[in-house]
Amino acid sequence: MCMNRLKTAFVALLGVCASLFFGSWDSDNQPVVGPIPASPHYDDLNQWLIVNRHGEADLFYIISTETDSRVMGNDTCHFADTYYAVQRAQMRIEMQAVDSFYSGKLNYYSPYYRQVTMQSWSSPEAVFTRLPLAMSDCVRSWDYYIKHLNQGRPFILAGFSQGAHAMLEIMKRMPDDVADRMVAAYFIGYRITKEDTACCRHLHPASGATDTGVSICFNSAKSPECEIPLVSGGNLFCINPINWRTDTVSASFVYCCKTKCDTLSARLDTKSRLLLIDGYQNDEPMPVIGVRGNYHHMELRFFHPYIRQNMADRVEAFFNNRTK
Repeated sequence: MCMNRLKTAFVALLGVCASLFFGSWDSDNQPVVGPIPASPHYDDLNQWLIVNRHGEADLFYIISTETDSRVMGNDTCHFADTYYAVQRAQMRIEMQAVDSFYSGKLNYYSPYYRQVTMQSWSSPEAVFTRLPLAMSDCVRSWDYYIKHLNQGRPFILAGFSQGAHAMLEIMKRMPDDVADRMVAAYFIGYRITKEDTACCRHLHPASGATDTGVSICFNSAKSPECEIPLVSGGNLFCINPINWRTDTVSASFVYCCKTKCDTLSARLDTKSRLLLIDGYQNDEPMPVIGVRGNYHHMELRFFHPYIRQNMADRVEAFFNNRTK
C-alpha cells in the first residue's frame, strides 16, 4: 500500500524534528503558547480507536503527526483537537492503517491526543514549549488503558516518530509489574540513546526474533552518509526487521506499491546503527531538512508484513516462556 505524498511528508517531517526537541518534560514548568483545545478524557471511548478481537494480547499504538495548525478566534492553535471532526479523521487514517498493517489477532488500542501540529516544527522554541502537552496526553491515555482496558493481558507497545518518543515517556514511568507483561516495544524509525537507557531501566535491545521484554529499533537509509542525525544520531539499539539479526547479514524483502513490487535488501551497519536499504529507486529528500537517500518516511511501509508476523511470534514466545 502506498500512502499519499502529503501523508508521507507529514510523517517524515515529524520524525526528523521530533528527535531534536523531545526530551524529558515537566508539564508543570513548561509554558504553552496559543489556544489549547479541550483535554481528551480517556474514559470517553470516542477518544480511542479500539478493535477488540478477543485476543489474548494487545497492541497499544501511538500515532505520528497527522494534523495542521488552525485558526481559533484571533489566534492560531498548534495542537490537534481530539474533538474536531476534521483532525480526528486525519489522525484516524494512521490509526486504521497501522491496525491493518500490524495487529493480526491482537486487540488494538490507539488514543487520540493533542499532538503538536506540523507547523510547529519550523521553530525550535515553539516546539520545545508545546511538546509537553502532547506527551502528557499520551501518558494519561496509557494510564487509563492499564487501569481500565488492559485487564491484565500481555501487551505490545509501539509508536512511530512523535509516537515513538511518547513510548519513552511511558516506559520511564512504567512500574515493574506492568513491564513484566510487556511482550516488546517497537520504536519505529526512532533512536534510543545512552541518555534514554540511563533513565529507563526497562529498555533492553532485541537480539533475535523471539526474545521478549525487549525494544526493537531501526532507522533506514541508503548509506551512512544519508543519515539524519536528529533521527538516529547516538542510537544504541538496532535490529534488522527482516531477518531479526544484529550482525551485517543482508536480507531480501519485497516492497509493493500500487503499480509494482520491488525486491530490496536490508543490511545492518554496525558502526552507524543504520539499516542500509539497497534497490529502492526513489531517493528524493524529505521536505524541509531531509537528506537524499534517507528513508525515515518509509519505515511503516517497507517492513509491515515482517513486523506483523514478528509481533505474533513474540506473543507466542511470551506465552511459551510463562508455561515453562
